[in-house]
Amino acid sequence: MSVSMRDLDAAFQGAGQKAGIEVWRIENFSPTPIPKSSIGKFFTGDSYIVLKTTALKTGALRHDIHYWLGKDTSQDEAGTAAVKTVELDAALGGRAVQYREVQGHETEKFLSYFKPCIIPQEGGVASGFKHVEAEEHITRLFVCRGKHVVHVKEVTFARSSLTHDDIYILDTKSKIFQFNGSNSSIQERAKALEVVQYIKDTYHDGTCEVATVEDGRLMADADSGEFWGFFGGFAPLPRKTANDEDKTYTSDIKKLFCVEKGQANPVEGDSLKREMLDTNKCYILDCGLEVFVWMGRTTSLDDRKVASGAAEEMIRSSERPKSQMIRIIEGFETVPFRSKFDTWTQVTNTTVSEDGRGRVAALLQRQGVNVRGLMKAAPPKEETQVFIDCTGNLQVWRVNGQQKILLQAADHSKFYSGDCYLFHYSYPGEEKEEILIGTWFGKQSVEEERASAVSMASKMVESMKFVPAQARIYEGKEPVQFFVIMQSFIVFKGGVSSGYKKYIAEKEVDDDTYNENGLALFRIQGTGPENMQAIQVDPVASSLNSSYCYILHNGSSVFTWTGNLATSTDQELIERQLDLIKPNLQTRAQKEGSESEQFWELLGGKTEHSSQKLTKEPESDPHLFSCTFTKGTEDHFASVTEIYNFTQDDLMTEDIFIVDCHSEIFVWVGQEVVPKNKLQALTIGEKFIEKDSLLEKLSVEAPIYVIMEGGEPIFFTRFFTSWDSSKSSMHGNSFQRKLRIVKNGGTPVAEKPKRRTPASYGGRSASVPDKSQQRSRSMSFSPDRVRVRGRSPAFNALAATFESQNARNLSTPPPVVRKLYPRSVTPDSSKLAPKSSAIASRSALFEQQLKTPLQEPSIPKPLKASPKTAESSGPGSNSNGKEEKKENGKEEEKSMSSRIESLTIQEDAKEGVEDEEDLPAYPYERLMTTSADPVSDIDVTRREAYLSSEDFKEKFGMTKEAFYKLPKWKQNKFKMAVQLF
Repeated sequence: MSVSMRDLDAAFQGAGQKAGIEVWRIENFSPTPIPKSSIGKFFTGDSYIVLKTTALKTGALRHDIHYWLGKDTSQDEAGTAAVKTVELDAALGGRAVQYREVQGHETEKFLSYFKPCIIPQEGGVASGFKHVEAEEHITRLFVCRGKHVVHVKEVTFARSSLTHDDIYILDTKSKIFQFNGSNSSIQERAKALEVVQYIKDTYHDGTCEVATVEDGRLMADADSGEFWGFFGGFAPLPRKTANDEDKTYTSDIKKLFCVEKGQANPVEGDSLKREMLDTNKCYILDCGLEVFVWMGRTTSLDDRKVASGAAEEMIRSSERPKSQMIRIIEGFETVPFRSKFDTWTQVTNTTVSEDGRGRVAALLQRQGVNVRGLMKAAPPKEETQVFIDCTGNLQVWRVNGQQKILLQAADHSKFYSGDCYLFHYSYPGEEKEEILIGTWFGKQSVEEERASAVSMASKMVESMKFVPAQARIYEGKEPVQFFVIMQSFIVFKGGVSSGYKKYIAEKEVDDDTYNENGLALFRIQGTGPENMQAIQVDPVASSLNSSYCYILHNGSSVFTWTGNLATSTDQELIERQLDLIKPNLQTRAQKEGSESEQFWELLGGKTEHSSQKLTKEPESDPHLFSCTFTKGTEDHFASVTEIYNFTQDDLMTEDIFIVDCHSEIFVWVGQEVVPKNKLQALTIGEKFIEKDSLLEKLSVEAPIYVIMEGGEPIFFTRFFTSWDSSKSSMHGNSFQRKLRIVKNGGTPVAEKPKRRTPASYGGRSASVPDKSQQRSRSMSFSPDRVRVRGRSPAFNALAATFESQNARNLSTPPPVVRKLYPRSVTPDSSKLAPKSSAIASRSALFEQQLKTPLQEPSIPKPLKASPKTAESSGPGSNSNGKEEKKENGKEEEKSMSSRIESLTIQEDAKEGVEDEEDLPAYPYERLMTTSADPVSDIDVTRREAYLSSEDFKEKFGMTKEAFYKLPKWKQNKFKMAVQLF
């Protein structure tokens, strides 16, 4: 479509350059921008154009254009709004979806921009009406309809307007009444309360009273009596009579018309196919309640205006006030439009739209308009974000037939592709301990064990009263949360479960289960120490990829291969994974292009390999859907309804909702959902993927999370602009909760005490570790050297003291992000060596001594010597010296205890102090308490602060910044380990 300057209205210059809402009112047949303070206010005698600009995750801007027609607007104004909307689309590059909105029959998408509602006022500008001035309050009656967004309409203030089916709001001078029809739902009543709050804030400055009246309760209370008093006293409501608004229009009809020379001519055909649409023409698809205008990419602006006029006339002549007109540009068809066709193949190259968009931008730029935002928004930062605390407690079981086998801590992150696993992860949340229970299905696992794993996980969740979140994860589709939990994740080929062994026996196929002494090739991937994986692939040259690093071993021969496109992070990860796959063995480094003959011989010869980086399903902008169920002897999941511009308030405790992010699916279950539907939550998520409501080709293996109300983790709440956990802490159904909020002045009142975040998992209290903590593990290495484990002295000392035989074998110290696992309860854990038992007992004693900093610090009172004690301590009081030794022992014990407590108190007093002071640096040997040449004139309680940054990192295995973010008791452990006390 060619665009010239005469086609563009000056009022649209610079429109749609940033996210938000812009509104124009038609005045004298021209669009006039209205100020931001007036957005959301509509007059019945006017026509408006509304532009909603949304910034997508890709950095692009999406535009939706609506033109709203008041019930008293003139036909000329309505026609002007329709034509100017086409011009606005052209100014934005010709890709926006355009909606026709009629007062009283607005789309849910349009109403979602102005939550909780719009209440048009009488009057207008161009139509000759005068705006009503709010001098004295007028009693008004409104009817509210809608479960997700509320359609508000003012009706005649009379008893005859009330029915049993709807909800009404009576706005009087001193009080607002909400009348709940007996046939209305709880969700509708809750949504209507948002309108009550809006009226209270808008027309009463938030100070009037609010009362609710239940249909059928007669004069049960004073509020009911007062309400009926406005209608002349109580009397039974009349039956609802049919009117024009109750007429139903067939929505399953599908008639296609081609617009030529202003006429809509039917297109013949047995079924609708994409091939019927010609890029040089405009079409009208009449579906009853929805009338679509499809405009070919190469059509002119005049052709599009004519097609829009023909659709307007079609709706007007058929007297369908509820019908909605939606105009669509070729290449940017909406899901509802494409779903009307039996077959749809996207054949248009939508990149041409960028050229048209660029031409429009150039035209506007000549007029001095800033058009940077017209092309696209600022691209998002490509950075993996962690939305779960990684210092929690993990337990993992391997599914073996109908049973589960608890794995030792060292094997928590080592999975086999032929097996299924069950994991239980508890971690510190923002206000309480969070729990995630999930299943992981290997690509070669059998269906029987998958079903068994899901059943076991569901029973665990049910036994914990549905508090934990639940996850279903497939190999190759793991979300970042899973990798952060596992950290050093390894996937081996084959399997060890009975189900897998039975499968290969029945199919008579070779068992390729990993053999640590055999030939194996691993691809190394991840974004850092808290998120790294080693995936076993076929040991052939074609498995290599220039964007990754690999580990190849055959018995004691170990090779590392670095692709030309691999990053320094990839090279660091390969060193870390070597410590887990083949520790304490010399490796031979291979650089792409300079490999040895022995390396290629192990892979069966040199062949071509890929250089394309492997990509996962991208996370798209989230969509919220409300689930609906068929009613009958049993409720069955039937369909979903999308909720636009959603917020936390859209989640109703009686319902089940789905957040679709394309790469992940979240099923949110309210507390008031019936138990049988709670148990079907995972199945509902699977059926949602099958339905693929957005036609985005969802993967059947996409991760599914089941989130219970009240236990929402941060990786779920991040999809909401704001989240108030106290709302889910309230009792009652959604109507009762919102009624308390409205009567409390808009503030939710939590009814459950908040639990403190437990500090048992590494002492952390934050829900998500910051970047400095996540990246605190470091390791220097050279590809040419013989690998040596890079543990710091502090880590070695702590490991020797605290690690059990089942603790994970790590190459670097875990000061902050490392999980501290409990001692394994597997059968072989009882067979500890005597030496290990002794270490364990010493560790328990040491930990008991360090519990004091975790409690309320208290200064020990000085001991007063009694006369008897003073006499006995004199010369000759004890000839054999036993009493003297006993007293010396007590004094020594008291001295050590006082030192520890004193240090704790002093450390607590300095809490939050960063080590940014300009302190002199001294050698480690002079800072030790046992030093022969100790440093004087220093703060002895902070000896470590005088170490240089290099010495500090070498001794403690972390930076000073990371160290001072640790709890004080944990700092003390490390300082004692390096003998700096």
